[in-house]
Amino acid sequence: QVQLVESGGGLVQPGGSLRLSCAASGNIFNIIYMAWFRQAPGKQRELVARITSGGSANYADSVKGRFTIFRDIAKKTWSLQMNSLKPEDTAVYYCNADLVAAPGEYENDYWGQGTQVTVSS
Repeated sequence: QVQLVESGGGLVQPGGSLRLSCAASGNIFNIIYMAWFRQAPGKQRELVARITSGGSANYADSVKGRFTIFRDIAKKTWSLQMNSLKPEDTAVYYCNADLVAAPGEYENDYWGQGTQVTVSS
């Protein structure tokens, strides 16, 4: 059973910083990519940042230059460093991974439970 657990959300003032972390546990054979999504009230869930096991990263245009995704393959953890936060970054943030649980199995998508990030003065 694969589990993803996020940590690090909270309330921050505009211009501030937060770091979100995600840890994967359980039967994991190979991680294809690790990602962060977010969902604001009344909006669809959107991709924030994604990084492959090889280290190639891509970002939503709205966060480029402000957010950075890191990963530690050996520890099965990844983080999202968020700087220069804006009120429009307020959302529930979800970690996500596309991985293979055991040799010979197909890759599947897994999600964390979500962590609230609120940017407000």
